[in-house]
Amino acid sequence: MVLTSGTEGTFKMSLWLGNTLGWASLNDPEPVALMNFPVLVFVLSFVVLLLAAVIGDTLRSELRALKDEERDDFGVVLSATLTLLGLLIGFSFSMAISRYDQRKNYEEAEANAIGTEYARADLLPAGDAARVRQLLREYLDERVLFYTIRDKGQLAKIDTETIELQNELWAAVRPAAEAHPTQVVALAVSGMNDVLNSQGYTQAAWWNRIPIAAWGLMTAIAVSCNLLIGYGAHGRDWRTLLIVPVVVSIAFFLISDIDSPRGGAIRVAPHNLISLSQSLRPQ
Repeated sequence: MVLTSGTEGTFKMSLWLGNTLGWASLNDPEPVALMNFPVLVFVLSFVVLLLAAVIGDTLRSELRALKDEERDDFGVVLSATLTLLGLLIGFSFSMAISRYDQRKNYEEAEANAIGTEYARADLLPAGDAARVRQLLREYLDERVLFYTIRDKGQLAKIDTETIELQNELWAAVRPAAEAHPTQVVALAVSGMNDVLNSQGYTQAAWWNRIPIAAWGLMTAIAVSCNLLIGYGAHGRDWRTLLIVPVVVSIAFFLISDIDSPRGGAIRVAPHNLISLSQSLRPQ
């Protein structure tokens, strides 16, 4: 593949930005660490895009400016590129919203599963029922912390305690299922299975981020747009060069904020889990 000077610059800039974002670790369930810091995304995007516009303006002024008869064709190319960028940003925003809604739905599903199993504990023998209810209250507290804690060290501890509680919950219903394999007891076992599965669905939803390829493509197209804007300008007017970098950086900021489960200001609050915890506490 042969790269022109402008295309080569765009490619190198996109590759540098990709390495900065940590895109090399493709097998990591959360590979885009920078996307957990929306403000940093805004600042970095603005700097890179403004630099691309300045590079385009420099190419125009020092190498070759557009001729009047070339501007119509250039305008078509620029309009098509900006349209493509707008479509990519719109699709990415839609993806971020859908993933945010998915995380909200699974939080509600977790609360429903835990509340249902808490009620079905009555179907177990008295000793097992009391044990299951106590463990479910502890488990519920851990799930609330999962949604509210940001510190990685504390989250690792919460994950370990969650796994231990899951093992204890399953061990609490297994003796009754083995001793009394009836349909009534099977309801309690099935409810516990839903509790354990709901946590897995939630974790998968939190790992389900906007694909790296989408961010890379948006970055490459955005850099290309700003190169073209700078190159097609009649003169160096900073007001013109600043418009697209600011607008696109705001869009990137909003997308990364919604897409980040913990890093953004727009996060899923465990309202259903907290409400359930408060309703079970007096019992």
